[in-house]
Order: sequence, then C-alpha cells, then structure tokens
Amino acid sequence: MPTITPEKRLFLKERELGALLEITQAINQDSTEAALYKIFQFTLLGQLTIRRLVLYVKEESQWVCTVSFGAGLPNFRTLPLPSSVLAGCRSVPCPMTSFQVSPEWELLETVIPVVQNGEVLAYVFIGNVHEDYASEEATNFLQTLSNILVGAIENRRLARQRVADAAMRKEIEIAQEVQTMLFPRKLPNDSSVAVHASYVPHTAVGGDYYDVVSLDADRFLFCVADVSGKGVAASLLMSNFQAGLRTLLRQQADLATVVQELNNLIFRNAGGDKFITVFFGLYNRATRRLQYVNAGHNDPLLLGEDAPLLVLKDGTIMLGVMDELPMLKVGEIQVPPRTLLLTYTDGLTEVFDTNQNEFGEEGVLRVLRHNRYAPLPTVHRELLREIEAFNTSGTGFADDITILSCRFK
Repeated sequence: MPTITPEKRLFLKERELGALLEITQAINQDSTEAALYKIFQFTLLGQLTIRRLVLYVKEESQWVCTVSFGAGLPNFRTLPLPSSVLAGCRSVPCPMTSFQVSPEWELLETVIPVVQNGEVLAYVFIGNVHEDYASEEATNFLQTLSNILVGAIENRRLARQRVADAAMRKEIEIAQEVQTMLFPRKLPNDSSVAVHASYVPHTAVGGDYYDVVSLDADRFLFCVADVSGKGVAASLLMSNFQAGLRTLLRQQADLATVVQELNNLIFRNAGGDKFITVFFGLYNRATRRLQYVNAGHNDPLLLGEDAPLLVLKDGTIMLGVMDELPMLKVGEIQVPPRTLLLTYTDGLTEVFDTNQNEFGEEGVLRVLRHNRYAPLPTVHRELLREIEAFNTSGTGFADDITILSCRFK
C-alpha cells in the first residue's frame, strides 16, 4: 500500500470527523433505529468510500441483518450469519479469507465485531474499500464508529424495554386493585351460617375469584370460579363476570337463568377463547335448602355430622365454551345442622410430591375430616400447611389457590 502523505492523512481524518459528526448528530436528534441504520450506511458509503456494507445486529438472542448494500451482493437479510464468523471473530477485525464461508460472502473483505462488556452485539462486514481507507488504523476507527451506533441503538432498546416494563407493572398494579375490589369485604357469620375464604395467588394477578352476595334476610348466593389464563386479561374477564352476576341478582333471576346469562356474556366477550369454571350455591337460612350449579368446576365436598360425604356434581359444562349450555341441571339438597361445605379451585388439589403423587381430593378430604370441628380459618390454614408439606421437595405450586367454606350451624 502506498505511503499516505500528511495531506492525505489530514484529508482522511477530516472524513472520519465528518462521519463521526453525522452519526452523533443523528443520535442526539433522537432518530429512530431504522433512521440510524440508514445514516450509518450512507455515512460509510459517502464519507469513507466503503462500497459494500452488511450489518448484523443481535436482537433478543437472534442475529438479524439490518443493513445489506453493495454492488453484486445478495440480500443478506435472508441469509444466516456464518457459524465460522461467530466462533472465530470475537474481539478484533478479521479478514474474511480466514473463514470458510459460502460464495455469497466472497465480495466482503473484512468483518468487524462490535463488542460491549465482553459480548459481541453486532458484526460489520465491509468490502471494496478505497485503498486510502484500508489500513488497520482506519479499520479500528470503523470499529469505534460502529460501537457508537450499536451502543446508541442498544440504549434505545433498553429505554424502550424500561418503558414497556413500567407500563406492564402499572397494568399489573391496576389489575391487582381490580381483583382486590372484586372480592367481598364482608362474609356472613351469624347464628345460621359462617363463611370463610382464603386466596393465594400464584402470580401477581391470578385467575381465581370468589363472591358472596346477600339477596335478602334469608338467602345468599356464593360462588368460586377459575378463569382460564392469568394476568390482566383474566382479571378483566372476571370483572365482567362479577358485573353480570350482580346485575342478574338485582333482577331477581333464578339460578338457572343466572348461569345461562353469564355463559352468554362470557361467550360474547371471549369468543370461545377463554372459559370459566364456577360453582354457584344459593342457600336459604329459613328452609335450610341449598340450590347449586357446578359448571365444570372442582366438586365441592359436603361433610355432615351423621351423614355420608356428598360430592356436589350437578350442573353443566364450563362457561364460555358454547353459546348455549347443554343439559343444565340445578341441584338441590336439604342441609342438616352442623354440616361443613368446602369449595375450592384446582390449585388446592393439583400439588405433587417428588414421586409425582397428587395431593388430590383424597388429601383435601383427609385434612377436612381431621379438622372437622375446628374454626374455619384453622381449617384453611391446615389445608394450606398440608399441601406445603406435601410439596416440600416437589415442583412447586402451579396455580392460584382459592378456598371458600361454609359451616351450616
């Protein structure tokens, strides 16, 4: 290569300064990522007389070609980054002749890794470089320029991620508030019946729900439900469910109508993509009659003092799957004094030990019989303690846990 005169060196330094100014001005003007890539391309082509340019950037663990320009080059946006380059060029610029690559890469002469904090974030491939700009010093400047560009784009990506994370945290915070407001503030506890509920979310915003609604001096409705999915979408669907339930109860609809109309509401809102399993109970203190509908939910357990265990199965399929519920059946039973009813979601039973044995309904019933006459808060604490002990070396809990129990005095 011919010797570079002082005048030529000054000229090249002026070009480098011009390239640096163009890139930094674009960064300071808060240009979009696409605009920065364009400016990078035109700067290298115009200011530094580089005629072939390919840029690969690492985005979410995937290598993506963001710039592909030059005479005779294929569209590198459709080509994967060569594994030999990934393995062999990790810190300093490398000649392409040192790698075994396919013919598409032969018009590119040098690959420049862009490294930050010990990690390669991008690769710049250049070719057909003017002889005045082919020195090691010039290549090092290209590496510096590329670092500035990729660093700016990475900072934008991180800032965007911080904004997205903040928005998600706000969504979760709102959804948590919505979910908290859905749960009743006060549960019945009088001379006829005591009701207690426990809720243990698996994630920040769970998909479980329970409610108790007083209808008159004698009657109240209670329910336990589980929405498919979690998070904000599940919380919003459950909010719609509660609003629909309260509206129907104000209209004094019977239990069968309540279930049918809620199914229609969920089907219209979710289009069959989401569903809700739910158990409804309607208890009359004066007659001691319990009407109920089990819509695809875990079977509640009714444990009487001198009566065999009853499992409350009558009902229909889960809500929201079909526009019309098939074979809806409203169950009805007479509740003897000193009877305990336990309703729950599947997070209570779908707990496994190291041998993949399930805690199951049998485990729930064992704890229930052992604590038959304990106060309801104690019953709930013992159930949660037992599944925790059962799962000590297991895989952890995979779902929300909701327990609602009624002691009929």
